[in-house]
Amino acid sequence: MKPYRIPQLAKPYTDYDMIQRHTELPPFSDGRGHLLYIFLSHGSPVGIKGGELFTLVTGLVQLGLDTHECIDRVQDEPGGDPMRSRQLKVLAGDYFSSWFYHLLAKREQIEMVGILSTAIADLNVMKAHLYSKMKGMFLSAEQYLRHTVQLNMRLFLSFTPMIEEPLAELWEKLLAEFSQYETVLLELRRGGDPVNAMEGYCYWKVLESATEDERRLLQDQELDLKDWKKLMMKYKCDSLLTDKLHGSLRSIQGLLQGVKEENLFAELNAALDRLLQHMKISGQAAVEG
Repeated sequence: MKPYRIPQLAKPYTDYDMIQRHTELPPFSDGRGHLLYIFLSHGSPVGIKGGELFTLVTGLVQLGLDTHECIDRVQDEPGGDPMRSRQLKVLAGDYFSSWFYHLLAKREQIEMVGILSTAIADLNVMKAHLYSKMKGMFLSAEQYLRHTVQLNMRLFLSFTPMIEEPLAELWEKLLAEFSQYETVLLELRRGGDPVNAMEGYCYWKVLESATEDERRLLQDQELDLKDWKKLMMKYKCDSLLTDKLHGSLRSIQGLLQGVKEENLFAELNAALDRLLQHMKISGQAAVEG
């Protein structure tokens, strides 16, 4: 099978000096993308060429959606201009998402345009339901995480009907764990400061047990970095998230042990190694295993 190279293929569509100078983009969905590419190449009639195209456009759409998602958390980003950063995030998110129409139409994959468009519409409905719960404060940290993982799976689940039945169940189970893994890692990064952490896992976890004064400071966004870190430590947010990473890792390893086909096992194991390597690069040495 051709080596996985989706992040490299995505660079011409995502690497722009203006964006990189004035704002920060969310990470590319590399783990989920790698998994999709493997299963489309092994268990689908679309083959390797179709697998690369479908994985690339799904990654670009996901990046566009994720870029829009972090617009409201802009503060003191590179360049020192939050308004410019917000504007660039809006434009960048629209730009990334628009490529899937162009790339699929160019290859005459009109049916896939419809499939991904439906998935995007479904995802937006799911987001609206989540935001409604968040606004009403009817949400626990675990509920927030579960909903967010489901959101991060939605685009990729569109391809389940294309994956042959013997592999479809394994695909869905691994996608759930890879999605949880990437989601939890992002929540760990978000928890580093009170602005990015707003309405993330750590925010909801602290609210569950916080004192009345702590809740007021948190909801009014009056916490400085030092006080936020004290709350994070008091309510063991990082430890809880790190435990979830370890749990997903164990689940993935357990699922891989059941894979009998040698080439498929090797490629899935390489995808897991790549996921772990990204974490080392991110400075999350605590979750190496």
